[in-house]
Amino acid sequence: MALIRNIDETPASPVQMDGVTGVTMSLMVGRADGAPHFALRSFIVEPEGHSPRHSHDYEHEVYIISGTGEVLLEGEYRPLRQGDVVYVPADEEHQFRAGKDGMRFLCLVPVERNCGGETPGS
Repeated sequence: MALIRNIDETPASPVQMDGVTGVTMSLMVGRADGAPHFALRSFIVEPEGHSPRHSHDYEHEVYIISGTGEVLLEGEYRPLRQGDVVYVPADEEHQFRAGKDGMRFLCLVPVERNCGGETPGS
């Protein structure tokens, strides 16, 4: 079944886990939509907010929709801006931090890693 969903009309929920400040997430496409392989999530990070510093056993890809910030990769923070794409390898410690204007990004993960209760901190 095909799907069209608007990013600005999809409900968002606060990400509630240790190490998170000012992050909300919307599940744009996932298992409940019939997606067999990937889940696409939208994150909004409030100004000076951040995801947890963490790693996991799967890769993910990130596209910065708007704003600026930085990402922790390979032990150092690297600047991010609108239009950037980030590849986070499996088992790589990472964290996304928004700048003074906040940041919005899309994150693609394996669908089996984002089904009911999976930590959505990107």
